[in-house]
Amino acid sequence: MQDIKLEIESLLHENAPDFKIAKALKKEIKEYLGTLEENFTNVSGRNFLFSHTKKIDTFLQLIYRVAMRSMFGDYMPLKNNIPVAMVALGSYGREQLCVYSDIDLMLVYKDIPGYNCKGFIEKILYILWDTGLKLGHRVHEVEELYPVSNTDITIKTSLIESRFIEGSKFVWTEVENELNKIRHHDRPNYIATKIKEIQSLHEKYPLTMEPNLKDGVGGFRNANLVFWIGNVLYNVNRIQQLPSNIVEDKEYKEFHLALDFLFKVRSALHLCRGKKEDTLRLEIIPQIARYLGYNDTHAGHMRFAREVTASLKVVKLYTTIWLNALAPNQDYGTALKPQSTKESFRSLLKQLIQAADHPFVVHPTFLKALSKIPVPVSLREAHYPLVREIFFKPHLHDILQTLMDARLLKYIIPPLKPVINLPQFDGYHQYAVDIHSLKAIWHLENIQDVTLTAIYQTLKPEEQALLKLLVLLHDAGKGRKEDHHDVGVRLFKDFASKLKFSDEHIRIGKNIIQFHSDMSNVAQREDLHSEQTILKFAATFPSKLELDLIYLLTYADMRAVGEGIYNDFNKRLLLTLYHQACTAISHGEKLFETGKRIKKEQILKKSEAFKRLSKSLQKKILSIPADLIFIKYSIDKILAIAEEAEKLDNYRFLITNENFLTIEILRQDNLDVSFLLNKLSRLNIVQMDIFKLFSGIKYFKIVFDEVVDSSELMLLEDIIVEALTERHSLNLKHPDIKKSEINIDCDHSEEHAIMKLNCADQRGLLSYIICVFDSLGIDIASAKIHTKMNRVNDLFLIQKNGNFCHNTNRIIKALTEK
Repeated sequence: MQDIKLEIESLLHENAPDFKIAKALKKEIKEYLGTLEENFTNVSGRNFLFSHTKKIDTFLQLIYRVAMRSMFGDYMPLKNNIPVAMVALGSYGREQLCVYSDIDLMLVYKDIPGYNCKGFIEKILYILWDTGLKLGHRVHEVEELYPVSNTDITIKTSLIESRFIEGSKFVWTEVENELNKIRHHDRPNYIATKIKEIQSLHEKYPLTMEPNLKDGVGGFRNANLVFWIGNVLYNVNRIQQLPSNIVEDKEYKEFHLALDFLFKVRSALHLCRGKKEDTLRLEIIPQIARYLGYNDTHAGHMRFAREVTASLKVVKLYTTIWLNALAPNQDYGTALKPQSTKESFRSLLKQLIQAADHPFVVHPTFLKALSKIPVPVSLREAHYPLVREIFFKPHLHDILQTLMDARLLKYIIPPLKPVINLPQFDGYHQYAVDIHSLKAIWHLENIQDVTLTAIYQTLKPEEQALLKLLVLLHDAGKGRKEDHHDVGVRLFKDFASKLKFSDEHIRIGKNIIQFHSDMSNVAQREDLHSEQTILKFAATFPSKLELDLIYLLTYADMRAVGEGIYNDFNKRLLLTLYHQACTAISHGEKLFETGKRIKKEQILKKSEAFKRLSKSLQKKILSIPADLIFIKYSIDKILAIAEEAEKLDNYRFLITNENFLTIEILRQDNLDVSFLLNKLSRLNIVQMDIFKLFSGIKYFKIVFDEVVDSSELMLLEDIIVEALTERHSLNLKHPDIKKSEINIDCDHSEEHAIMKLNCADQRGLLSYIICVFDSLGIDIASAKIHTKMNRVNDLFLIQKNGNFCHNTNRIIKALTEK
């Protein structure tokens, strides 16, 4: 800085024009700004802002002196004799100037005849503009300050933050006198207006994962408001200077640490963006975290974002308490106050429970009472009955919000402890996990849908309490390496047991937590006209109660994600899925089979072999319409079949001739099954499976009760190839089947009919049945053929394409009449 002062002196001595001097200053300022990143690594937080403020002071003081030399030359008077003062306003006045924030400056003067004050001020401003400093300025006579402050509350606020930089101390003394008048003018109205203003800002900028550090909840405006009100009431220059009965040392230390951290974040944000920025966007969190020394990993970024949210909550808590202490006459309506000055936690919790029969807010004194209570490491056994009681209250949200604000939520609801302030970098959620969960509770208690309201009202009190617990804990398992659904189930089971929920409700709750994402995913991503889709969903939630619970939870969860997530479109999808699932749960046998399939699918999804497959093949496997393949076959077998099918050109077959002759066939187009079975009719079939897979591919497995001579294998291959490549006209022997041995059900489901056959085993039986089906264009979706003690027990699942159910009489006649 000494070098630039010498350079300026030299330029002034040479009578250099103002623009040349401004150019030299501009270069110096640019070089200084280029060192800010390095400076930030050495000094951060409020100290960095203070240092930056003082550096700007130095530049402005130099510019003031340059203007004086430019105006007066060798006859320059003393600064105090020129009735002009340079004054800092706003964050600059508070000595909290951030890197790219505007430099709010006021030039105050006395209009004394004989002084060209206006010309001098113009000289200062021209030099300032030529230096390139980002300036916001005001020019006033001293006598104007008081009347101007009464025209706009923002001007008044800016003025009470005034700080002398340079110029006449005599003028500054008069300014201070005016500032005292401004501070004392209509204080009640000023305080009420500023409090209302910040409430509006908090509605506009809630505490999301992209917080507004300046105007949002817990941001700098909160701290500024305490300062502003403290300044007009006590004329203090620091919050710490307020009386100890308003700001306690312990509170201030925690507040100061949080605020200093936020100062660091905002400074890093300005440096990263290269401009003024108040919103911490998700995409720049990694860069900010690196600036502040966090590990450049996902865990490091999470830890940083979590600390931001925690700090904002601390600032919000203490500024709320202090604002009430500063302005105790605020209208809090019927806000809940503690019944005495010394309350136990149990007593305060009981008061919250009693208040929760109606919507309520707590008075800041209640928050202060809660925040001062020493909290043990874990929830005491004696408190669990009280915690259980809160879930039976119609306004649980207000209790939880109070506990969150007092930072006691993790103590009262231990499963939430790991997710307090936990960010969700998934591109979907807008709030940290704990805030999202409380918003979901609010939406559950304030349903804006007639159908869902009616469903909720049909629930019994214990079921409503269970639902609230599920909504609160549905994301409690997040933040671990393990799938959050699995972790959530364990957390719910343990906590619900301690709250004395019934075994049946715990069983249902575990299922809801495990699959709490399913309804939203199925409704928005899958075909709701597919019977398999509906049956799989209904099998996951196989009772009316479970469907009601998952529907209500999904609604609350989606509403809590953010504005516009739950809309008319997905509302209709969810309602359609709910109604169709309610119908589907009446299909007992089919639902039982689908339920068994789902359990196998869950095992399949967790297998490493499945995870190694491409996403497209995984999706194809899970969309296989045949439940039987999942029920009957092992995970390894299902995967082997699917991988072979994925590589299939036209057909592939495998003959195994050990213990029993087994033929496995994958085909995409033709397979004349009737011909194949007729050619092998001398062999007894003990088992045959037919499964429709994906991409038009079917899988056939035929097991006979004996092996064949190895010399016959080549002939067998020729027969299979012929069955795969040609269609044949057959003259088959009619089997002996009675009508009573055939059972056809066309109401099995919306997409499939079934035919059961239980009759005497006969050579050529299956060949004949399939020949009849082929002649009528009937498509077998899956088949389970089983022979035991010379009796066949066959089950055919038939695709409803109009050819089966419209021809049931013809089918029975063809099978029973010779």
